[in-house]
Amino acid sequence: MTETADANLPLWRNGRFEADEWTRAGEGEAVSEGPALLPLVRFLAERDALAARNAPIGVVVEPGEAIEELAPHLDRVSLVVLTFPKYADGRSMSSARLLRQRYGYKGELRAAGDVLIDQMPLMRRCGFDSFEVVNGPTRAQLAAGKWPDVPFYYQPTGASQQVEIPAGTRPWARRPG
Repeated sequence: MTETADANLPLWRNGRFEADEWTRAGEGEAVSEGPALLPLVRFLAERDALAARNAPIGVVVEPGEAIEELAPHLDRVSLVVLTFPKYADGRSMSSARLLRQRYGYKGELRAAGDVLIDQMPLMRRCGFDSFEVVNGPTRAQLAAGKWPDVPFYYQPTGASQQVEIPAGTRPWARRPG
């Protein structure tokens, strides 16, 4: 598949554009037999009926929705999609950190919406695995292989894959733990 054809696929995951195997089911729509994404409110209302499904279930959480309500059910959720209606709205990044660090969520975490290329490395540090990017310039930069390099971070996180400035050598920074 050519790079241009890849750029037409909806998800950025594993360093490339990929197909999305999940089907969204809104309010009143039938839930597909395969992997299905439901809004948080619907998932919570139908969680007992959904427990009998043999296919993966995912939940879409909008900014401002109480992520705490999903926490007791995370063992039954394969994918959590946190939305970004505007690039300047960072509430979903906070929800991602809560899901990973406070609630121990191990499944896929996806950012969806107005995601900008310069935010993506920081989103990965918050715990995002994949990105459903609708921003045209960001999609073009990803298709061209342009990932912003952030070689060092000053803030400690729970499980960082990037190099952090050692504690004790940065008196202005927050201390880990």
